[in-house]
Amino acid sequence: MENMEEMMKAAQEAANKIQQQMQDAQVKLDTIEVEGTAGGGLVKVRASARGRILGVEIDESLIKPEDKQILEDLVTAAFNDARDKADRKAGEHMAEMQQGLGLPPGFNLPGM
Repeated sequence: MENMEEMMKAAQEAANKIQQQMQDAQVKLDTIEVEGTAGGGLVKVRASARGRILGVEIDESLIKPEDKQILEDLVTAAFNDARDKADRKAGEHMAEMQQGLGLPPGFNLPGM
């Protein structure tokens, strides 16, 4: 019976360690920055790898009332580009972390 208790305790400690590392990974993802662009760089969106938008930059040449729809489309495209890059960075970071934990590639951790 003691052996089973020791195994349960070890499993719980391992689960706690993985949970802490996952929380640390989420914090780190918020510090990794990506930049999405559209219109050949006329619109730029900075985001964290976690997907939080940090800023938008719009070239002055686009700020004309008659080009409002084009500007809105470019901002949307830049946001989507930033989000795609954030997802890729997050995936790369999580894969590195999983390797460090000795987990098989493609293993999906609960809550991620």
